Amino acid sequence: MLTRRGFLISLSFAAAAGTQLVFAQQARREAARIGLLEPASAASFGRWRRALVSGLEEQGWSEGRNFTIESRWAEGKYERLPQLAAELVQAKVDVIVAASGPGIRAAQKATATIPIVMVRTADPVSAGFVASLARPGRNITGLSNVHVDASSKYVELLRTVIPKLNRVGVLMNPGHPNHPAFLRAAEAAAKAHGVMVAPAQADTAGAFEAAFAAMVKDGAHALITLPDPFFFAHARRIAEMATQRGLPSMFWAREAVEVGGLMAYGQDNAEHYYRAAVYIDKILKGTPPAELPVEQPTKFETVVNLATAKALRVRVPDELLLRADEVIR
Repeated sequence: MLTRRGFLISLSFAAAAGTQLVFAQQARREAARIGLLEPASAASFGRWRRALVSGLEEQGWSEGRNFTIESRWAEGKYERLPQLAAELVQAKVDVIVAASGPGIRAAQKATATIPIVMVRTADPVSAGFVASLARPGRNITGLSNVHVDASSKYVELLRTVIPKLNRVGVLMNPGHPNHPAFLRAAEAAAKAHGVMVAPAQADTAGAFEAAFAAMVKDGAHALITLPDPFFFAHARRIAEMATQRGLPSMFWAREAVEVGGLMAYGQDNAEHYYRAAVYIDKILKGTPPAELPVEQPTKFETVVNLATAKALRVRVPDELLLRADEVIR
C-alpha cells in the first residue's frame, strides 16, 4: 500500500524527472531557439550580439543551422518588458538571455520553467533571482557583475583628473530597482574620499535637462552615471550634456566613452555575452540551470577618451593613461 509520505516522495521524483525531460527535449531539438530580452535598444547591441554568436560558435553552434535568436528590445522603456518577456514565452524559446535587473525580473515573472541566463546584473541573490551564487536553485543562472562595489573606483578615477573634487553629481533612474543600492554605495565611496554627492533623477529623455540643471545648481564638478539600460540608450546625449556643462563624466561601460564620455570603469559587456554562451550550450545539452553556479567577474577595464578630456580642458595624468586598457584619441 502506498502511504501518503511515499506518494509525496514519488511525486517529487516525478517532478524532477519531468524537469530533466524538458531540458533533454530542448537538447534534442534540431534547431535551438534562443530568446533575447534586452531593456536597451537594438542600435546599441551590435557588438554584444556578435560576442554572443561568437561564443556559441566556439561551443559548436552555428546561427541559422542549429540555432536562431529571437530578439525583443524595450528601447529603455521598462514598462514594455513584461509584454516582451511574454512574447518570448509564447514563442516557445528554449532559453532566454535576459539583461539587467529589469529584464531579468520580467523574464522571471513570465516563466518558471524556461531556463533563463542572466547577464549584466549586480546582485542576483539580493534581487531574488537565485538562491545563492553556488546553487542558483531555480530556472535562472548566468553572470553577475559588481557595479555597486565599483563606486569607489568611479570616485577615485574622477579625482585623478579633478584633484580638488568636492562634489559629484550622480544620475540615477527612479525606475531601476538597483539604483537605491547603487546610490548608497556611491555616497559611501564619495564620503571616504571627502566628496559630497548631488543625486538627480531621470527616467525619460525629457527629464535630462532638469536633472543636469539640478546637479549644476548643487555645485557638482563631475558626473557619475549609474549603470542602466535606459541611460545606455542615451549615452551619447548624456555625455554631450556633461561636456557642455564642463562635467567630467564617469560611466560603467566602454561604449559610453566611445560616444563622448570621459571615462568608464567596469566589465566589458561584450565579454558577458560571450561567456553566456557557455551557459546556453550546457543548458541546451540538458544541464538544468539550478546546477550551474553563477559566475562573478574576473576582468575589469578602464577606458579614457582624450578628445573629451581636451574639450573639458582637463589633464589626464600619464599614470592613468598607462594603466588604462584603452585610450580613445
